[in-house]
Amino acid sequence: MSHTPHELADDFPEAKERISELKRTSPHFSKLADRYHEINRAIHRMEERIEPVADVTELALRRERIMLKDQLYAMMQPSGFSRAS
Repeated sequence: MSHTPHELADDFPEAKERISELKRTSPHFSKLADRYHEINRAIHRMEERIEPVADVTELALRRERIMLKDQLYAMMQPSGFSRAS
């Protein structure tokens, strides 16, 4: 079994506690994180040719993953919840 790259805790090891805290306390963060992990694992399956798809589908998922990661990263920052979500 191979390790799925780009998991949030792996990409942001300094924020592991913050990620856990936000998953427990913020339904919005938790929902975005769940979607991120769902997409990330799907992309990994595509890369490993477990579930091959059309290039356009993979590209769309990669773009969504980047947008989600940016949103999640912003929410992990100390001022992450100062703006309306």
